Amino acid sequence: MRYTKLPNTDLNVSKICLGTMTYGRQNTEAEGHEQLDFALEKGVNFIDTAEMYSVPFTMETYGRTEEIIGTWLAKTGKRKDIVLASKITGTGRGIFSGIRENLDFSAASLEDALHRSLKRLQTDYLDLYQLHWPERAVNIFGVRDYNHAPNAKWEDNIGEILERLEGFVKEGKIRNIGLSNETPFGAMRYMEEHRKGKLKMVSIQNAYNLLQRRDEAGLSEVLQMENIGYLPYSPLAFGVLSGKYLNGATPEKGRVTLFPNYSRYSSESSIKATQAYNEIAKKHNLSLTQLALAFVNDRSFVTSNIIGATSLKQLEENINSIDVRLSAEILKEIEAVHVKHPNPAA
Repeated sequence: MRYTKLPNTDLNVSKICLGTMTYGRQNTEAEGHEQLDFALEKGVNFIDTAEMYSVPFTMETYGRTEEIIGTWLAKTGKRKDIVLASKITGTGRGIFSGIRENLDFSAASLEDALHRSLKRLQTDYLDLYQLHWPERAVNIFGVRDYNHAPNAKWEDNIGEILERLEGFVKEGKIRNIGLSNETPFGAMRYMEEHRKGKLKMVSIQNAYNLLQRRDEAGLSEVLQMENIGYLPYSPLAFGVLSGKYLNGATPEKGRVTLFPNYSRYSSESSIKATQAYNEIAKKHNLSLTQLALAFVNDRSFVTSNIIGATSLKQLEENINSIDVRLSAEILKEIEAVHVKHPNPAA
């Protein structure tokens, strides 16, 4: 395993982070514990979760992933061996409305979300606490273009949010704070408040993969100029970049098979790009999974790559991608495909 410093912290995190959103839905508690044990044995020390998991979200499975991690921590006593991250649910376009009356980052919502997460996780602190979705409207999750109209309802309260989070840091319940599903504008507004003396957001967690590279166009500059960590999720694009859906295949336990509304990486142009990347992988004796993950692992702005799996076999291949380094020739071939099929997934 390789390790890197989470910017602006004293935390050394593995370049592979274990994502856990399948626990409690596609994976049982026993399977979740098995994955956690295996990941630690392979050198992974960074675990990411969220209050809204399992995914896809339902009120029946809300918080279940954190509960599974919590029972593992209680059983193993490994809390000091891991860097643990979780998130408070944001607006999410109304998808998560059953969680709280108000899905915002008010004092009441932060108090409710954080303390419920700590209880489920059976810990008294989080190494990283992230805002899962901005309160304002943003063009993410299948929305390609920014539409300003809905933000007429948004009043900028970013300074107040930071003050509330700082209170939990002073209490020792949170060690560091971060963002998720955020844009360059949002990142710089938080930095503006940081320059006034407020806490700094140390990381941003966004979707990023061979089919979705739009953060390179603006956010990557912010990350590197402002020394903010980047935690890409969905590096395999819901499994599409494993190649298992090529040629119309519908694997029985595949995420896209089980949840066909997860189609953002399955457009015609995405399929063509995936086929082209698969040809590159075969040419160089790599699996498509290895190619896709190694590409993300070694981007200059990436701090830790959040992988997920439903089987130990998948998990092993994902973690072992840390040992794969792409040659200049392969990277040139990847860029040729990207020029032909730029960001086919919104």
